[in-house]
Amino acid sequence: MPAPSERQTVEVGGHRLSLTHLDRVLFPASGHTKAQVLHYYARIATVLVPHTTGRPASFVRAPEGPKGQSWVAKNPPGGAPGWVPLVPVEHREGVTEQVVVDSTAVLIAMANLGAYEVHVPQWKSAAGPDAHDRLVLDLDPGPGADLVVCCRVAQRLRQLLDDDGLTAHAVVSGSKGLHLYAPLHPAPGRAVCAYAKELAARMMGEHPGLVVVSMARMERRGKVLIDWSQNASAKTTAAPYTVRLRERPGVAAPVTWDEVAACRDPDELVFTPERVLGRVADYGDLLAPLTGDATRAALP
Repeated sequence: MPAPSERQTVEVGGHRLSLTHLDRVLFPASGHTKAQVLHYYARIATVLVPHTTGRPASFVRAPEGPKGQSWVAKNPPGGAPGWVPLVPVEHREGVTEQVVVDSTAVLIAMANLGAYEVHVPQWKSAAGPDAHDRLVLDLDPGPGADLVVCCRVAQRLRQLLDDDGLTAHAVVSGSKGLHLYAPLHPAPGRAVCAYAKELAARMMGEHPGLVVVSMARMERRGKVLIDWSQNASAKTTAAPYTVRLRERPGVAAPVTWDEVAACRDPDELVFTPERVLGRVADYGDLLAPLTGDATRAALP
C-alpha cells in the first residue's frame, strides 16, 4: 500500500477501494494509525485469509479505535462494496447475511469501514454448522492468573489431546489468554462441544486449584477458565492473525510449543502487528496444518 494520507484510492485484487481517515490515531498508547492497521492487514492477508475463507465472519467494529464506541456486528457494515461475498446464517433471531473474508480485498474493505477485529466459527458455510472442522479451547486467566499460567495449562491439554489422537496448535489471543486449536474431520457441533466440555472437566479434575470451567467470576480468581463453549455452532473465536482492539494493538498470533514451554513472563508472548509480520517472514504460517486435510483427525 502507498504512503498514508487522509484519503487514498487503491486497487486491491482487481477492486478499487477508497480508503478514508488514514491519519486517524486508533491506538493512542502506541500511536498506531488506521493506515498502519490497513498496511498490516494488506501484508498479513496471505496467511490470515486461509483461516477465514468459507466461514461467516462477525466483526468487532470500532471506527474510532478502542477508546471510542465499539460493538459486535454480524451484518455487513454499512457502505460495504457490492462485490463482498455474503452467506445466509440462521440465528435464533432469524437469518442474517454475513460477510465471508475470502480475499485481501474483503479484509481491507472491512477494516476500512472500522471492522477491525475478525471473528469466525469453527465450521464453514458450505458444509454447515453440523460439520465443525476445528476444535478450539479458549484459555482465559482470571484475576491473579496470567498468560504464564495459561501456558502451563495448555501444555497439559496438549498432552491430553494427543492421547486422544488430536494435534493441538497454540495461538496467543492478543488479549490476556491463549487459544488452542485442533483440526478435525467434520463432526457435529454438539459432539465437539461435548468432547471439549469433557476434556475441560478432566483437566479441572486433575488440577482443581488451577483450572475452572465455570464462567462465574468469583470462582475464577487465580485460575484459568477453559472456555469450551466456543465450539457451539452459534459462537465465534477471534480469527488467527486478527488485530485485537485493546489499549495497544494486540494480535491473535500463532506461537510454537517451545515458546509456550519457555514462557516465564506474559510480555514474552505479546506481539505487535509489526512483530507478527516479522515472524511470518521468518517462520511462515505456524498454523498452516490447521487448513490442510492431511492433519485432520476424527473426534474421539
